[in-house]
Amino acid sequence: MAPKWRELADKLAEQIRRGEYKAGQALPQIRAQVEAGEGSKATVHAAYKALEAEGLVTSTRGHGTVVRQQVPLKRLGIARYDKAKWRDGDEVAFIADRVASGRTYRRNEQTQTVSLVDAPAAVATAHGLENGAPVYARARLVKEGDQPTHTLTSYYRPEHVEGTRLVDPTPGPAGRGGGYRVLYDAGYEIDHMKESLFARTPTADETKLLQLPPGEPVVELHRTTYTADGTVVEFAIGVHAASRFAWEYDFKVPDSAKDRNGQQ
Repeated sequence: MAPKWRELADKLAEQIRRGEYKAGQALPQIRAQVEAGEGSKATVHAAYKALEAEGLVTSTRGHGTVVRQQVPLKRLGIARYDKAKWRDGDEVAFIADRVASGRTYRRNEQTQTVSLVDAPAAVATAHGLENGAPVYARARLVKEGDQPTHTLTSYYRPEHVEGTRLVDPTPGPAGRGGGYRVLYDAGYEIDHMKESLFARTPTADETKLLQLPPGEPVVELHRTTYTADGTVVEFAIGVHAASRFAWEYDFKVPDSAKDRNGQQ
């Protein structure tokens, strides 16, 4: 027979899934649950902690235990970088994800800091620089409403971005079309990218910054962006709350044998 706290956790989880408690809605206070006969204070507390560990709720001081958004954002793959979005319009990558997900957004949901730093090893390798060479780091925190979704730090060679909007720390995207439009206007049109993804345990600072529930992993993204002649114009590292995104890729399936035969 399951312990009382587990029975209560399962009951509340089912109510959440049925929509009786909606995203952003607080569960009853522990005292109210005790008075309603759901168990002792310890029982209710254990049930709430179990729901938090399972990713259904978050618990914060002053807000109580609140149901989490259960429908993740689409994190588009290739389509989010469509040149028509940022070159001809103003749909930067994080906005493209929101539009594809049918979610609202405000440009100031992206905040940023810009600084000249010594290149970490991975950044130096990507840019073909010596370790510690100066690079610009453009660090962004992106939120959906009040909830952080991910961080993204882009690293640039100074000669590519000095004097441009990419080194302006004003919150929000770097003007119309964002960073890729800035590079385009500076003569560095992006042509292709390489992205690497892996899941890991978050650091204590990441857990606090992204407001992660206990036990939630993060997905780390490494993105290298090239011009047509192979020049690296951006190396970016993103840290994403795993449960807040559904990664989506739509691409033409290659046929390398056909390509080779066609060249003969």
